[in-house]
Amino acid sequence: MSAAAKYQEIAATLRSQIDRGELSVGDQLPTEQALQDRFDASRTTVRQALKELRDAGLVQMRHGVGVFVAPPKVVRRLDSRERLSKARREANKAAFLAEAAAQGFAPSSSVRVWFEPAQDYAELLDVEEGSELCVRDRVMSADDQPVMLAVSRLPREITRGTTLEEVETGPGGVFARLEEQGYEITGHEEIVSARMPDANERKLLGLGSGPVLTVRRRTWSGDRVVEVNDMVMSGESYELRYAWDAI
Repeated sequence: MSAAAKYQEIAATLRSQIDRGELSVGDQLPTEQALQDRFDASRTTVRQALKELRDAGLVQMRHGVGVFVAPPKVVRRLDSRERLSKARREANKAAFLAEAAAQGFAPSSSVRVWFEPAQDYAELLDVEEGSELCVRDRVMSADDQPVMLAVSRLPREITRGTTLEEVETGPGGVFARLEEQGYEITGHEEIVSARMPDANERKLLGLGSGPVLTVRRRTWSGDRVVEVNDMVMSGESYELRYAWDAI
């Protein structure tokens, strides 16, 4: 049997076990060595089979731990116009927590806050390089599985003395607090790309060898940039969705 046929056989057998429920969500697959012995295959062939399952969204590779059966659905990041709308803020719905809960996940987040000089973000925020920024670093999880890292940076002259510098910002999130300070949100720009994760991202998100999705969002109040938010999302468990009117 050719190597191509062999890895397809391995992938088909494991897929069948997942479909029949013999391997359930969260179960760890046999080790590479165990699969080599079971199918009389090389390590390269086994890895090809596991990659096929990963690319199909059936398994997740956790660096240094093993390969696990993936949840059958992903978090869908909805059309940005809706998720960032004023109506949602007025309904006290923070974007990630609201959309993940609506899709049947138990969402949660951990937050760290610190301060740093603008440096590389000075031009993006249109501030002086030596000015101070408030940094809000969050790990977003769905059903206790981290799926997104988000780091927001805001000029500290805006955040100083407000709950924007606290772990809990209150109902409606950061944008609701900005509007309370008189900074009405008037526009956003998002740049979406994909790349390979760094070691820290791979560890925090429990990733294998696949890529991550990245979104850099800038938010304006009038002609002033009030926030830059850098988001990194697991390509295995996160989906971006956009919609727009035809013209």
